Amino acid sequence: MGEVVLKQVRKAFGETTIIHGVDIEVNKGEFVVFVGPSGCGKSTLLRLIAGLEEISSGDMYVAGQRVNDTPASQRGIAMVFQSYALYPHMTVEENMGFSLKLAKCGKNEIKSRVAEAARILQIEHLLDRKPKDLSGGQRQRVAIGRAIVRKPAVFLFDEPLSNLDASLRVQMRIELSRLHDDLGATMIYVTHDQVEAMTLADRIVVLNGGRVEQVGAPLDLYHYPDNLFVATFIGSPKMNLIEGKLLRGDAGSATVRLPSGDEIPLTVDASGARVGSRVTIGIRPEHMVTGPSDTFGTIRGQVLVIERLGDSTLAHVQGEACGGDNLIVRLPGDSGVNEGDMLEIGLPPTCCHLFNSDGRSYRRCQVEMERSLVPEVASG
Repeated sequence: MGEVVLKQVRKAFGETTIIHGVDIEVNKGEFVVFVGPSGCGKSTLLRLIAGLEEISSGDMYVAGQRVNDTPASQRGIAMVFQSYALYPHMTVEENMGFSLKLAKCGKNEIKSRVAEAARILQIEHLLDRKPKDLSGGQRQRVAIGRAIVRKPAVFLFDEPLSNLDASLRVQMRIELSRLHDDLGATMIYVTHDQVEAMTLADRIVVLNGGRVEQVGAPLDLYHYPDNLFVATFIGSPKMNLIEGKLLRGDAGSATVRLPSGDEIPLTVDASGARVGSRVTIGIRPEHMVTGPSDTFGTIRGQVLVIERLGDSTLAHVQGEACGGDNLIVRLPGDSGVNEGDMLEIGLPPTCCHLFNSDGRSYRRCQVEMERSLVPEVASG
């Protein structure tokens, strides 16, 4: 059994159900990230694990013990909140050791644990300061240190970086990853930022409307989304979607007709798919190519907006074959494409996804996508 196990966990406030029968298993030493849009239930789920909210039904286990009725203080869990919640009148050392003082630990043990946590977080020089004398990143380290000194079985993080500026968030992501490696601890992290999820997690749990949409390693979710929600939520910019009608489908391939009448071949397992049904093609911006091709389907569109990011250029294209929907194409940073240009865009069959009318994915046939199969993106 994993370090944290949820079996058909449900949470309702009155007649309103927030968490709908969630099953999750977090292994010992794993870094798992709950990600999803605002209101999807990820913070509520974290509070249920912490014991700050009671579950309405189901079972929850921590370190092999059923904890449905176990008080939060006895679950062996430490939580780091979005707000630092530091005591302003206490020093850093006093803040970090306060929970140990409440637990009646000896002064020498408290001092030793605080010193060790400060060493790990590289804040030894801050121990005599008050919170008002610290930066946002330093305050967050103190909040994390307060959790470390308790030596919990599980660390819980509730959007701990959302109050930091962009550059500091990147730095803190690196430090959290290093901290996980150093401690070898089980960590569950909640965020709405899919970049944080992709860079930190061993596995990601994608939540939507209080339900688990998909669980998997970051690149598995990126390359093999189970449904349209995961496909468009994971990845920035999001996956392009093109509506069409299924002309043919079998165990190795499918053909889709676009609104323009163009036919696009795909390499997916479409066995059992209903011919004539409405489907959606999905393709990542970096997998689209420019220029004519004899080996895969192409569509034409006009460039509406250009975003020059330095390392790459994003072209927002109004696809003539896509019912007027806009597509995003990632081009090289020095691309000569300009607003108003017409582009011919290729859709490599091995890079395309296919979703049925319910938004479920027909799995791509190849186990792992080989970038060598994708032609080089033209500069335009």
